[in-house]
Amino acid sequence: MPTPSDMNGRAALVTGAASGLGRATALALARAGADVCIVDVNAAGLDETATAIRASGRRVQIEAVDLAVASNCANIVAAAVNAFGRLDALCNVAGVLFFANTPEMPAAQYEKTIAVNLSAPFFLCQAAIPHLLERNGAIVNVTSTAAFIGEAYVAAYCATKAGLTHMTKALAMEYINKPIRINAVAPGGMMTGIAANMKIPEGADVSLIKRYSGLRGLVEVDDVAEMIAYLASDAARGCHGACFTIDSGITAG
Repeated sequence: MPTPSDMNGRAALVTGAASGLGRATALALARAGADVCIVDVNAAGLDETATAIRASGRRVQIEAVDLAVASNCANIVAAAVNAFGRLDALCNVAGVLFFANTPEMPAAQYEKTIAVNLSAPFFLCQAAIPHLLERNGAIVNVTSTAAFIGEAYVAAYCATKAGLTHMTKALAMEYINKPIRINAVAPGGMMTGIAANMKIPEGADVSLIKRYSGLRGLVEVDDVAEMIAYLASDAARGCHGACFTIDSGITAG
């Protein structure tokens, strides 16, 4: 993985930071020298992440809020700026995944998938962009291989990840002449809380799900986190409007 540039004196906001890829991303940014505002609905998990960030000598701001509530997004950005006096990077890592036979998916699960995976990144970008423009900052959105290939029993999830990927490109074009970089990372399957708590719907054809598991096994969480940190840093100054797939070849063919 590329090595992030020096981020000393800079500040980043990372969602989904209580565990998994979000925590790994927050720690990667802290190792690179950034102060980090960490966001998640899981307050206990955030405390553990915060302890690790402080151990690296960096400052941390904890925001234990639900990203499914749209009004929280602007408040989170304001809290990060108030805590650190600036914002240099927004990393939209948080995501939810519900497996379901499509006719049986509860409306509440569908709506939460849209709210967390697609609406929250939009509203966070909306609030963060004015601050990022002041600092020649960066946005990194975490999408998925599900943005590029249809995956059985996760139609809502696929829709949000495809939408977020295209949102990344649309924002990149909107700000093509402005001092901000906007990119995405699309991981394959990783051993995170989402994977560990996955519940296969009754009657599902498991062979369809296995098609997306990858012949080379799961992707390492830290590898993806380091790529996100790289894209958040000046080392990736030539990257804008790109989506970097890290999937051990799942989407190759």
